[in-house]
Amino acid sequence: MDYLNNPFTSQRHTVFSKKGMVATSQPLAAQAGIEVMQNGGNAIDAAIATAAALTVVEPTSNGIGGDAFALVWVKDKLHGLNSSGPAPKSISPEAVKALGFEKMPTFGLVPVTVPGVPAAWAELSKKFGKLSLADALKPAIRYAEEGYPLTPILGKYWKAAYSKYKTSFTGEEYQGWFDTFAPNGRAPEIGEMWSSPGHASTLIEIGQTDARSFYEGTIADKIDAFMKKHNGFLSKKDLEAFEPEWVEPVSSEYRGYEVWEIPPNGQGMVALMALNIFKELGQPKWQSAETFHEQIEAMKLAFTDGKAFITEPENMPVSTEHLLSQEYAAARAKTIGEIASNPVPYELPKGGTVYLSTADEEGNMVSYIQSNYMGFGSGIVIPDTGIGLQNRGADFSLDPEHPNILAGGKRTFHTIIPGFLTKNGKAVGPFGVMGGYMQPQGHFQVVTNTIDYLMNPQAALDAPRWQWMEGKTILVEPNFPNYLAQALARKGHQIQVATDGGSFGRGQIIWRNPETGVLAGGTESRTDGAVAVW
Repeated sequence: MDYLNNPFTSQRHTVFSKKGMVATSQPLAAQAGIEVMQNGGNAIDAAIATAAALTVVEPTSNGIGGDAFALVWVKDKLHGLNSSGPAPKSISPEAVKALGFEKMPTFGLVPVTVPGVPAAWAELSKKFGKLSLADALKPAIRYAEEGYPLTPILGKYWKAAYSKYKTSFTGEEYQGWFDTFAPNGRAPEIGEMWSSPGHASTLIEIGQTDARSFYEGTIADKIDAFMKKHNGFLSKKDLEAFEPEWVEPVSSEYRGYEVWEIPPNGQGMVALMALNIFKELGQPKWQSAETFHEQIEAMKLAFTDGKAFITEPENMPVSTEHLLSQEYAAARAKTIGEIASNPVPYELPKGGTVYLSTADEEGNMVSYIQSNYMGFGSGIVIPDTGIGLQNRGADFSLDPEHPNILAGGKRTFHTIIPGFLTKNGKAVGPFGVMGGYMQPQGHFQVVTNTIDYLMNPQAALDAPRWQWMEGKTILVEPNFPNYLAQALARKGHQIQVATDGGSFGRGQIIWRNPETGVLAGGTESRTDGAVAVW
């Protein structure tokens, strides 16, 4: 039986509930969040439980060794958490070049940065949770100990990763990945059980120590010893020095709503910049080639500038305020013509990320995202721990003139971004679309679908997407209307049709009715998405 063969059109409807809701890319992870909520937890506890479960039930996209960001709505205020880790203090462009690299490598020990995920869980639990961190991690620990059957999209990407890694990951430092994720000498199949005792032990220790073991205890010692053995840069001192950062979210007004993102070093600014530019171009039209053209051109301009300027705030050559100003948006909108433009091109790497939304009956809501970056991350797994380390450092530049130049202790330009929507100061709800450089493009399209065309949460996610790749190249989904693709081609866009929707991001939405408290959720049809309710 082919679990990836879906010859017939299926349809999902918006899911409603009152007491609680969790929307994410894996059914078991969504259920973990609801379980914790039913045991006395709130939306924050549910987000932690779901995030931890995702490290077990979707390791193809995230892990304990990745980074995390969150937007948390509590008592009529939005809070932002940046838990992205910096580069090791000992690394430098000169040190990387001395190893024979002309640019940052994609995999291996060099692009590994300090993981922020465990600290994010502990910080969210301490500040806003009702349960202990240990209690919130119980479902994830159970999945890791007892195992679970692989879902279809998970199995697809797991097998693709193994096929690539078995020929390219030949060094001794990669053996931990194969021992953990291919224990039988192959990737597990769709529907086959997989468990990770080491993963469970690590989660237990993180819960018992409020994540301190990961940064200054026995887990940190294991990471440090592995890095020393294989001449990596990350050290226990780097782990000990890390603390998540609470930040003020940034926003832009879009047709009566406030769209919220995490400020730099994240790329959420790109979505806001694109919305601001697009807003300058007049009223959008439904299924109009002209409107799609304007959306694409606005996104291209925002992305080009975002890649040029966004890094750690103190290293940016232009202020966040200016990039979000009406003056900037108007000036960039004036450059958009009738024909596709060709901005300075750059390669858009593929991403590996999970996103989740949670909400409870008290009105608490969480928009949360975590990632190991490119699929499984660096390919480095600390033996017997289940900890796959991220390769976020791959985005650093070695060019001394670039704002995102590599430096020890510096955070890189970051792709993962949670989103949140408010209106007149009241919460509408969390939303997000994961997937590397697709993320701000997904945010942009979900927001315009929702506000401009009044699409319900599920429809806003299901609508066919486009994706700017570089230059004039636009990738569209297989079900993107052909007449629109042809019209865009006549405007100079180089249209390519994808064979499936896998690269177009995976989104979740929860909207809350401010009068009744009823929750309305949508989940991603491009993956194994689920909305769990209570």
